[in-house]
Amino acid sequence: MHSRLKQVSALFLPALLFSMLLLSACENDLKKIKEISANFVNLPIDTTRGVDVIYSDSAFVKGRMTTPVMIHYSYTKVTPYYIMPRGVKVVFYDKNIQEDGNIIADSAVYREVDKLIEFYKNVVYTTAKGDTFKSDELIWDQVKKTMYSNKPVQIILKSGDVMNGINFKSDDKLQYPIMDSGTGVFDVTDMPTK
Repeated sequence: MHSRLKQVSALFLPALLFSMLLLSACENDLKKIKEISANFVNLPIDTTRGVDVIYSDSAFVKGRMTTPVMIHYSYTKVTPYYIMPRGVKVVFYDKNIQEDGNIIADSAVYREVDKLIEFYKNVVYTTAKGDTFKSDELIWDQVKKTMYSNKPVQIILKSGDVMNGINFKSDDKLQYPIMDSGTGVFDVTDMPTK
C-alpha cells in the first residue's frame, strides 16, 4: 500500500504542477487580452464616407444631413457618439418640403443617446427668414428644441442689423435669441415725427 501511495503521489505532483502552470498562463493571457482591448477602446468601430441622411417624422421630411466622413465611436464607459471631422451641412424643411434654414460647420459631434448635435468651427446657421447666426460653437438639443453656445456669437438679421454677445440661447428656429454682454449695430430709419 505504501508503494501504491508513492505511485499516486508521483503522478499527482506533476499533474498539480502542470495545472498550476496552465492556470497562471490563462491569467496572463486574460491580462494581455484586457491590455489589448483597452488599446482598442479609443478606436472607431465604423467609418462611413459620403453620408447623406434624410430625417423624417410621421412620413414628413424634416431635414437632410450630408458629410464627407462620419466616424462612429462606441466606448464601454461612455455613451456612443459620431464625429464628422471634415464638415457637415444640415438642411431643414418645412411641411411643403421647402428649405426652412440650414447649418454648416467645419466639424460636428452627434450624441445619439442625448439627442445632441454639437457643431464646431465656422458654424453658420441661416434661417428661412434670412437671418444668419455665426460662431465657433452651436449645440442643438433636439429633445428640448433649443440651441445654445458658450462662445462669442454674431447674429446678422436680414434687415442688416448686427447683434454680438456670449452665452447664446434660443429656440431651434432662432426666432427668440437671448445672449449676455450684447452689443449691436442697428439701422434706425424711422424717426418719430412731432
